[in-house]
Amino acid sequence: MRHVKVICKPLFAIFFIALQAIYTPATAQKSTIKSPQTDAQAGTCTKPLYLTFDTGHMDVAPLIAEVLNKHQVKVTFFAANEKTKLGDGSLSQYWAPWWKARAAEGHEFASHTFDHVYWRGDVPRTASDDTPQFRIKPSAGALAGREFTYDAKKYCAQIDMASERLQEITGKKPLPLFRAPGGKTSAALLAIAKSCGYNHVAWSPAGFLGDELSSQAYPNQMLLNQALKNIKSGDILLAHLGIWSRQDPWAPAVLEPLVVGLKERGFCFQTLRDHPAFKAWIEQSKLTWPR
Repeated sequence: MRHVKVICKPLFAIFFIALQAIYTPATAQKSTIKSPQTDAQAGTCTKPLYLTFDTGHMDVAPLIAEVLNKHQVKVTFFAANEKTKLGDGSLSQYWAPWWKARAAEGHEFASHTFDHVYWRGDVPRTASDDTPQFRIKPSAGALAGREFTYDAKKYCAQIDMASERLQEITGKKPLPLFRAPGGKTSAALLAIAKSCGYNHVAWSPAGFLGDELSSQAYPNQMLLNQALKNIKSGDILLAHLGIWSRQDPWAPAVLEPLVVGLKERGFCFQTLRDHPAFKAWIEQSKLTWPR
């Protein structure tokens, strides 16, 4: 019997390992494998996606950076000087090393307006004053929560301030692009932004990754399944570096399985520098950028 016990131990171990392989969920097995090589890693990209992040409370920013670096995903960050959980604003000196590290990794940057100013409406023009003006409401900075009227010069200054601050702390020239907070714009606002050197970047319908939504109504697994099902080649994806209102954080819980799942479907990630809708604009802007 002593010899039987000795023999049974390795046999039982083999049997146990086999059972684990059979009953371990497929998703758990996938998380332990190396990310598949994408076309982008091989030098081509036939199914590109453009992942973008807007600033937020920054609490999850280090973890997001870790996932992006692990899977060699390059993204475009749109930055405003928003309130954060640690340190001062997201473009403060406290966060400068984080931004500088992302520049060294090859990510791209663009403006989200310095004080995260929401467009609230165009001011009606009159016969005596035909200059474009806008009602805006900053959600960051000393004047957060108050509504103001901006002319073209003031609005362009808001875009400029974030772009210039990004260059100051990263040493890298941001792209001549911007994203209006909430994606809220008008034809007049977009025309003004273009006149001062910035093209606006929205996001694709399926690219809205839902991290701003209620985690009770839209749990992480639902958002992950929806994104993996609906995202298609060429989409611009939107997420944030932390959302104050979401109780069950989207990042990094959804980010890594989303990246792995999209790569397994043959997608690859590029920055907006390579997006066909903006590539010519960026190249042309080199002649006059910065103004």
